Amino acid sequence: MQRGRVVAYASRQLKNHEQNYPTHDLELAAIVFALKLWRHYLYGENFEVFSDHKSLKYIFSQKDLNARQRRWMETLEDFHFTLQYHTGKANVVADALSRKAQCVLSGLVVYEWKMYDYISEFNPCFDVHDSGACFCTLVAQPTILQKVKEEVMKEAHHSRFTVHPGETKMYHDLKRQYWWQGMKRDISQFVSKCLTCQQVKVEHQKPAGLLQPLPIAEWKWDHVTMDFVTGLPRTPQSKDSVWVIVDRLTKSAHFLPMRITDSVIVLSKLYVKEIVRLHGVPLSIVSDRDPRFTSQFWQSLQKALGTEIKLSSAFHPQTDGQSERVIQILEDMLRACVMDFKGNWVEHLPLIEFAYNNSFQSSIGMAPYEALYGRPCRSPMCWMESGEASLIGPELVQETTDKIRVIRDRLLAAQSRQKSYADHRRRPLEFQIGDHVFLRVTPRKGVFRFGKRGKLAPRYVGPFEILQKIGEVAYKLALPPQLSGIHDVFHVSMLRKYEPDTTHVLDWQDLNLQEDVTYEEGPRQILDKKRSGMPPPTWVDWWQPCGLPPHAWVLGDPL
Repeated sequence: MQRGRVVAYASRQLKNHEQNYPTHDLELAAIVFALKLWRHYLYGENFEVFSDHKSLKYIFSQKDLNARQRRWMETLEDFHFTLQYHTGKANVVADALSRKAQCVLSGLVVYEWKMYDYISEFNPCFDVHDSGACFCTLVAQPTILQKVKEEVMKEAHHSRFTVHPGETKMYHDLKRQYWWQGMKRDISQFVSKCLTCQQVKVEHQKPAGLLQPLPIAEWKWDHVTMDFVTGLPRTPQSKDSVWVIVDRLTKSAHFLPMRITDSVIVLSKLYVKEIVRLHGVPLSIVSDRDPRFTSQFWQSLQKALGTEIKLSSAFHPQTDGQSERVIQILEDMLRACVMDFKGNWVEHLPLIEFAYNNSFQSSIGMAPYEALYGRPCRSPMCWMESGEASLIGPELVQETTDKIRVIRDRLLAAQSRQKSYADHRRRPLEFQIGDHVFLRVTPRKGVFRFGKRGKLAPRYVGPFEILQKIGEVAYKLALPPQLSGIHDVFHVSMLRKYEPDTTHVLDWQDLNLQEDVTYEEGPRQILDKKRSGMPPPTWVDWWQPCGLPPHAWVLGDPL
């Protein structure tokens, strides 16, 4: 200040290391900062420095100084000034500038002055009431402002010129022309509740649902998994598919050629001949929801044999991951054999099964054949000495039991490792009974699923109410009658939370989509007629809203 008037202001934020300074050093650092900044004004002049920190008066007579204070004292000695103590009550100018709220209010006052200057030319009549603000006989009420904001957001989101932008794009587009308090929050909520966005936009997040491994089997071929490999070239014996059956403990597998048109009775006979004959009746079978496995005959057969059937949730093949992985290996081996050895793929299938069962499996630390029979299999690449077995009786039983224990420990370690890796790429997600969720579908050309066909079909259908929680990551949904043929239990990764809104119109009516993703809009049925008017107006129920109310009087007979 000079002659009682402010010449200049200065301020800056504290650096990270300066935030650890004691108060005494911070006050001294402020003086050093001011002297360095205005040294071209103060150098060679006599001046006074006021501070509300009283201990700074004795800085020049203080005996014990730290290294930082001694360095700053060398800077202070270059100037001629006296350091005066100013009480906090008297130092109101500096205190006001250090208060962020007061700085903001000062800025608002400046803008208010500018606004008054702009509108003073028109001599307006301006008054403020509890219910709103009156300007030139116009009253601005909170409800009206809310409607205006909703109309602005609706136009910026649903218009053909914008086509449902995300919350970030919509906010940056609108802030160039509009502003209101809480604008970013309102836009985020508006976009999250958009029914169209919830149905067509994919979630750019980790898949929901942590990995839930199946329990480790106790003995060989007590718990098995099975699936089909279809779409193979038809052989002279009319074989075009492979039935893959895998033991969950030893990882040993059987590959059974079959026809895709084989009935459940034929498959049941093949199952008894190739599996039950060699390994006995299993305790449980894990499979997907193939029509053969969900048939009444197959269910009755397994119930009579005492086998529990564990079916996967709808459209979630990861439940039977063991079979899916074996199928990948089988398809690769079939391709390699056909390319290298030519011929029919059925001719290579027995040796492919042998090669798979005699190959090392990292999860159990040995080959499936060795895990099943207790010793490696003899082959042209592995010679085993023949002769009388050295172990007999209880020793052989104990060795087999010990090997099973080792296999189970290795499987448990591999399972824990796989869960740890998988959960890093997943996120936990839970719903409550009574919540409404969308169901994810995979739109592919030529696939008719959930009443929708084509690539441009919605990614999500619904919403549907959650009726029951099945296990940790599966939920039972209340599906409409149109989807009665689909199993109603789904994995949590296929669900998306529905954000409700009072403006949503939920109607599970299938649209007759054309090739160009359009539908013909028209009346569904005539509800009533009026005799007045020529031609008589007809009361109709519209198939889709088209600018008219859901029920509107229309002249003529549209049907």
